[in-house]
Amino acid sequence: MEIKNIKLTAPELSSLWTQYMFDTMSICFIKYALEHIEDEDIRDIYQTALQYSEGHVEKIKEFFIGENYPIPLGFTEQDVNTKAPRLFQDPFYLYYMYIMSLQGITGYALSVGTSIRADLRQYYITCNSEVMALFEQTIDALLTKGIFHRPPVLTPPTKIDFVKHQSFLTGWFGERRPLTAMEIGDITFNMNKMHLHVALKVAFSQVASSDKVRAYIRRGMEISNKHIAAFDDIFREEKLNSPSSWQSSITDSTVSPFSDKLMMYQVQLSTQMAVAFYGTALSVTTRRDLAFKYVTLTAELAKYAEDGGNLMIDFGWLEEPPRATDRRSLTKGEKE
Repeated sequence: MEIKNIKLTAPELSSLWTQYMFDTMSICFIKYALEHIEDEDIRDIYQTALQYSEGHVEKIKEFFIGENYPIPLGFTEQDVNTKAPRLFQDPFYLYYMYIMSLQGITGYALSVGTSIRADLRQYYITCNSEVMALFEQTIDALLTKGIFHRPPVLTPPTKIDFVKHQSFLTGWFGERRPLTAMEIGDITFNMNKMHLHVALKVAFSQVASSDKVRAYIRRGMEISNKHIAAFDDIFREEKLNSPSSWQSSITDSTVSPFSDKLMMYQVQLSTQMAVAFYGTALSVTTRRDLAFKYVTLTAELAKYAEDGGNLMIDFGWLEEPPRATDRRSLTKGEKE
């Protein structure tokens, strides 16, 4: 039986806070998108997504109020100009929702696993069902419109086999073995995300108000392009097809639909998610050269994210997440 006065745990608060930030950002992005989307199928997807995000925000507010916890600021109407000219073409909006729904599936599954209280578990199970339905609707639209780039297809082997030599793990010297299906899948997914990163950064670099923000975003664009090239080289060596760029879906508008704060948050979120997915890929990669590449690329992204966090602090944009009480500062007579 659920005890109603059970307090939320630290992981539960963290999940709610993170989702509140993401959903308030998403509401701003979706409302702007709906001012420009012409394709009725894509409009329907975005209207559904808006309904979900607005419902999530209200529910999270209830959880915070029940805990006497301050409701985060997140992002508001001040962070979006829905009347700004079109910055993205309709196909990009569909692809953006594809990647965001994929990230949502991962995030909500993690939140279910770290939630203890029954009402919160049920909430995240509902969220996961919603985002899975949204993903299904989005990928169906991508396929129907012929703009989904399928990952490589493998030739079935004639029989099962077992690894017989340690050379299966090599990659720096000698002949490298072909990529496994799992490695191909991870590279494809990470390239897809990086192509989204590049397109977003191209758009944001056109419209950012601050020179510092614009320079930071351009630096991120160079990093993302570098990572795409690194993955593309691996696929080219294996004679495998690579995902395509979405930069052509960005218009030439220089009027910003979003605040610099929102754009920095979107870039930071994308970078942090990339670090997480690189880590997942690293954990299942057995070819040494590929593992080393993930370590190197992850370190570069981590440094970029740190610099972005410092920039947001300088501008006063980095909202502090829930944290433990600083007992050291409360201890009387503590020596420095």
